[in-house]
Amino acid sequence: MSDRERQRLDFLTAAGLGDAPRAPLPGDASTRRYERLTTPDGRTLMLMDQPPAAESRPCDPAWSPDQRRAEGWNAVARLSAGRIEAFAAVAAHLTSLGLSAPDIIALDAEAGLAVLEDFGDALFARVIEDGADETPLYLAAVEALAVIHDAPTPDVLHGPGGDWPLLTYDQTALQGGADLFVEWMPKLRPELSFDADAITDWRAAWALVVERGAAGASVVAHRDYHAENLIWLPERSGPARVGMIDFQDAVRAHPSWDLHSLLQDARRDVSPALEAAALDHYFALRPGVDRAAFMQDYAGLAALNEARILGVFARLIMRDGKPRYAAFMPRMWTHLERNLRQRGLETVADWFARHVPQETRR
Repeated sequence: MSDRERQRLDFLTAAGLGDAPRAPLPGDASTRRYERLTTPDGRTLMLMDQPPAAESRPCDPAWSPDQRRAEGWNAVARLSAGRIEAFAAVAAHLTSLGLSAPDIIALDAEAGLAVLEDFGDALFARVIEDGADETPLYLAAVEALAVIHDAPTPDVLHGPGGDWPLLTYDQTALQGGADLFVEWMPKLRPELSFDADAITDWRAAWALVVERGAAGASVVAHRDYHAENLIWLPERSGPARVGMIDFQDAVRAHPSWDLHSLLQDARRDVSPALEAAALDHYFALRPGVDRAAFMQDYAGLAALNEARILGVFARLIMRDGKPRYAAFMPRMWTHLERNLRQRGLETVADWFARHVPQETRR
């Protein structure tokens, strides 16, 4: 038995769940893993296992951009490093707003272990695949975002694992994410080559998007808000029907971030008509928002995120040996190219026209 398995067993025993049958769930692209536990009375719970040693340190709010870059990727852009105490603090915040985050049954933040309420398997993506009308689900997801965006945004989140600073998805994080594209795409597509001048031009092209995105960072953002991380809970009412998971990387970000993550999904197609209806619904719920300015940022940050995700997928394929992520890349290119046609992104579109031939955009 490994030391980590002994740690899990000791944690579960202390929680009164040492004898509970355990069924591992499929993994994702992270160092986190989940198991479904079954209690003697037939209830199910989730074991969340995020070993702190598997990740570099979270970002210290006092670090300068240079210090963050020296510390590595988590300090540059992921910020929370996926820590369980961050998950617990975000869960407490969401619950305080009347939204649905899993209850925390047991927690050992130092060990990176938690037992959570089990929301079941009704992921939005699976429910829709099984024939459900997607529109009510997406509109409910937008309603949940409107609740978050209308609430005060604290500097520190309070949870059962202790206080957690809500760090800002700032210029360092935004540009660091975008830079994954120029770092990793040439490794996947050897016909691409970006010299120092091209990279300088790349950063200059994104400068206004990055500046506006950081200046507009004003709400708690889930940061991975999409149909594989939302669970349909129809027995609840209103926005609480949207069960949220995997929000441990939450940050203070521009309010468009979770919207474009939801509506320009890497993993499933969302029709332009549904995207438009969902955005209309959002602006109806938040009538004080300047729609034109918001949509300029929406397009710019969506494009940046899509470039970031293409870099992430290239890294997963080339570094981590996960070729299945190649299947998502054409959808990301489609989203990116559509956004590059929007006002304010002419310089970025020109960079792609000069450096990324059309035949490599697949």
